Amino acid sequence: MAHASNPLKPPSVKADVEYKGGPLDAEKGPGLGCFWLQIVVLAVTIFLAPLSAAWNWPVPIVIFLFALVIILLLFVGQTIIFLLRLVAADRRADARRRPMSSTETRTKTVGEIEDEGAPAADSGPDADT
Repeated sequence: MAHASNPLKPPSVKADVEYKGGPLDAEKGPGLGCFWLQIVVLAVTIFLAPLSAAWNWPVPIVIFLFALVIILLLFVGQTIIFLLRLVAADRRADARRRPMSSTETRTKTVGEIEDEGAPAADSGPDADT
């Protein structure tokens, strides 16, 4: 089913998906650049925090690094959730589509098999009587 696009909505707003009580707008949230920056900083901090304790760095620096790991885990987790919502909104807009690999082999999708089997399900042992 193709939905008519609303001329009042910017193209980045995903239809039928709400985020914080309004339509989901990809332009208002974090992007992939922000996400990858968070991942790199988190990886460096996860690597450096225990080493700083082993290397006997000053205690306030060690405490700061471990606290930073916890805070970065929170932000990375929230960013992942937001980006997954964008992916889900994009897939919901496409509805059912043929998988890329099955276009070459022409195998039937589960949905196509179910659609073919629907009329056959009505003709059971009770249909003859």
